[in-house]
Amino acid sequence: MKHFDAVVVGAGPAGATAAYRLAVGGARVLLVDKVRFPRDKPCGGGVTTRAARLLPFSIDPVVEDVVDRFELRLDYRSSFERASDEPLCLMTQRRRLDEFLARKAEEAGAEFRDGVSVAFDDGNVVVGGERVAAGVVIGADGVNGLTARTFGLSRDHGHGVALEGNAPLDTRYRGRLVLELGVVPGGYAWVFPKGDHVNVGVGGWESEGPRLRDHLRRLCDVHGIDFAALNDLRGFRLPYRRASSTFASDKVLLVGDAAGLIDPLSGDGMYEAFVSAKIAVEAVLSGDLGAYESRVLAELGPLHGASWTAKYALDRFPRLTFAIARAPLAWGVISRIVRGDIKDPTAARGLSRAPLKALDRLGKIAQPA
Repeated sequence: MKHFDAVVVGAGPAGATAAYRLAVGGARVLLVDKVRFPRDKPCGGGVTTRAARLLPFSIDPVVEDVVDRFELRLDYRSSFERASDEPLCLMTQRRRLDEFLARKAEEAGAEFRDGVSVAFDDGNVVVGGERVAAGVVIGADGVNGLTARTFGLSRDHGHGVALEGNAPLDTRYRGRLVLELGVVPGGYAWVFPKGDHVNVGVGGWESEGPRLRDHLRRLCDVHGIDFAALNDLRGFRLPYRRASSTFASDKVLLVGDAAGLIDPLSGDGMYEAFVSAKIAVEAVLSGDLGAYESRVLAELGPLHGASWTAKYALDRFPRLTFAIARAPLAWGVISRIVRGDIKDPTAARGLSRAPLKALDRLGKIAQPA
């Protein structure tokens, strides 16, 4: 029976980067995925520069557009645009990004097996019918993952839902990320530029599931996109970790979506994937698995707390929240967070704290009892 220091289940961004870091650190690591690569995943495909800065290598080979402008609009009416002197978001496709990251892990020394079945049996991992021993299992198999179910880790996440599709590229969206606020309860609508197309989508509370198709049709109508001609139309769930949810046990660590680590305001999980993967690898290489969960919560807790506050404020007081976001001082903080210059709003100083305090008050009023 083969023995690995770590078996990483799931070769998405969290799993592949964990495997890469483990291999570079000298660990014997097996990276497995049930689907043959390259494969696509439902995802807007945006990698904020704060997320990209966490990687030990560039993803430029799979970047299709570089966003330095955000356009925000309320109720498909009032809008504003803000620009940055530096890139804010790198636009890619999961089919290309995940393949690139998995091959990086393989080049670093990880053994990569894709298109294989994965199961667990008496503490061992069964990969394509072969039993292998694992010192540690890193579950990176997403919101519906086998790892959490098998090892009894808490899965009582709340969920958001989203629906997306692709349309031919209109050059007016080059370098521009469009967010339509106040149009989907618990979320927003978006238009993201890619190499030869735009990704359009809507996301919100789980209760909006039956209405997502209508929300997406409205977004397309407003932007002059033929809804009936959308390609790759697909829906997906977003896990929102509850305070009671656990994502680590004695020899099992969950990372990324599998741990419910999604930003509740943006629905972005790429940054969380890279953060949790990095901390998981540090825990494995140091032999201190017990500190993993607390370290992840310390790193992401303040950001997610602020995101929940803003989410509730936007949902209940969209006009006031939009007015706060429109303030130049607020944009300074937002852009610095997106770029990774500061970790979360609590790091803001000086006059820029004024709009954040106003948003915090609104969110606390709007927060469910």
